[in-house]
Amino acid sequence: MGLLSNLARGLVRGADRTAELTSKRGPRSFYRSRGTKPTGFLTSSRKFVKIRQMVPELVVPNLEGFNLKPYVSYKAPRGTEQPLTAKKLFMQTAAVQIEKDFQEGTFDPNNLEKYGFEPSQEGKMFQLFPKNYVR
Repeated sequence: MGLLSNLARGLVRGADRTAELTSKRGPRSFYRSRGTKPTGFLTSSRKFVKIRQMVPELVVPNLEGFNLKPYVSYKAPRGTEQPLTAKKLFMQTAAVQIEKDFQEGTFDPNNLEKYGFEPSQEGKMFQLFPKNYVR
């Protein structure tokens, strides 16, 4: 194709498709440089200077001799452990200490904060009681 045909095609098709994508030209969800950190700076002559300390460094552990695979096959048999419920969690964490204190005679029902209970939900982002229960 010649120069004139390329020029005519460009005029017919409209905007330049190789132009830089900006937030004005892109879709609503496009924001320039979102999610990345700059690894240097621009000089007055528009030259980018890369700073080595600003480049993120990925630290990967040595996995030699590591037998596990990074995925679980769908053909794998189901586990034998029962799902964790609120009662099981309580019995494994707070109930042990409460039972021990009860046997020693040091259990105080007015001091439940010692075992992880909270007297109120004020100041919490997600309040658990009573506002979030379905009415």
